[in-house]
Amino acid sequence: MKEIRIGKNQCGQRLDKFLQKYLTEAPKSFLYKMLRKKNIKRNGKRAEGSEILCEGDVLTLFLSDETLEKFSGSKGSRGVVTSQREESTETSRKRIPAALDILYENEHIVLISKPAGMLSQKAEAGDVSLVEYFLEYTGGGEVGFRPGICNRLDRNTSGIVIGGKTLSGLQCMSELLRERRIEKYYLSVVQGVMEQKGIWEAWLKKDQKTNKVEILDQDTPGASYIKTGYEPLVSDGTNTLVRIRLYTGKTHQIRSHLASLGHPILGDRKYGGWNAGSRIKRQLLHAYELKFPLLEGEFSDLSEKVFRAELPEDFYQESRLKQLINKARKEEKL
Repeated sequence: MKEIRIGKNQCGQRLDKFLQKYLTEAPKSFLYKMLRKKNIKRNGKRAEGSEILCEGDVLTLFLSDETLEKFSGSKGSRGVVTSQREESTETSRKRIPAALDILYENEHIVLISKPAGMLSQKAEAGDVSLVEYFLEYTGGGEVGFRPGICNRLDRNTSGIVIGGKTLSGLQCMSELLRERRIEKYYLSVVQGVMEQKGIWEAWLKKDQKTNKVEILDQDTPGASYIKTGYEPLVSDGTNTLVRIRLYTGKTHQIRSHLASLGHPILGDRKYGGWNAGSRIKRQLLHAYELKFPLLEGEFSDLSEKVFRAELPEDFYQESRLKQLINKARKEEKL
């Protein structure tokens, strides 16, 4: 027999969804059979699985230790979270930097400045990503709840990523991002002289085989609507430092949209910004700034706050780039 007391990070979800997270290897048919046979009870009473869990609820699982071990995927007592953490701990210690670059943290969320070269989440089973490192930072979560990140950046794009430490943090940030209420701004250095400030709308279509997208001027089957704002800050006659507002967040949206306008990002091999012999090793794109909307309640400390992640060192690795950025600072554009 196993008793689980529901805490604040488990409440608010359906009982059957919680059970699927706790007993990850168990078929749904098995879980519903145990509910029907009263082998799984909520607060000592029969449950159907559709009930919404409340903080303080007690779940009783009348299952043998062997069954619990078999279906939790772990020999530990914490179920799926223990298994995930044990799997990632040693690998993450060896391959991930010693500390996260934390820009802000409260009870519910963390704002992290992700370095270029780090995956936001695993692409393959053996990868170590920001997700694994964030789990280490937060302690791995608890039964039925796993901390996670709320937005993603390309591997070679640096900048701000939001991490949710609690269920309410994950839910709130995900909702704000989904509703596009958090303003997201990027900085990039592009080829050519960009003179026009504006907002461009188009459609983006991804080729799954090449993992490359194309920009279309009209809607077609399989395409997604995109909206991107661009503001040229300074130019040296060859390149332009650009501030970008991301209204929609699609795969390679900024990179492909800029390239379609004739201004590929410096260092972007995939979309035409690569120059042989250059010291630039990745696309110079940085998620620079987040602006939160008016918020109340437990997230009021974030209300209308602005957070920025400083440009990484590779934006200064060539003298021409350093001069361009210093010019922007001198003109108070940054």
